[in-house]
Amino acid sequence: MKDIIITSRRQKTELWFAAGAFVVANILNIYAIATYGAPAKEVFTSIFYVLAFTAVLYAFSVIVRLLIYSTTRLFKKKPKKP
Repeated sequence: MKDIIITSRRQKTELWFAAGAFVVANILNIYAIATYGAPAKEVFTSIFYVLAFTAVLYAFSVIVRLLIYSTTRLFKKKPKKP
């Protein structure tokens, strides 16, 4: 079986995507709290919902990035062999 090596650059990139998803989920949570007039403690008590939504956003971003990568790889012209 082949060893898979994940570079530190890729790890940092994935960490940034996960952090971005967490920030977006928190912003949406705060927006919902402000819109519906809920108490401010909802920011802390709904952290599990925020984490679940973060996982959904991150999974969605992985799917979109895989689709983009696969389509660019599919339509990329290969050099002709002599």
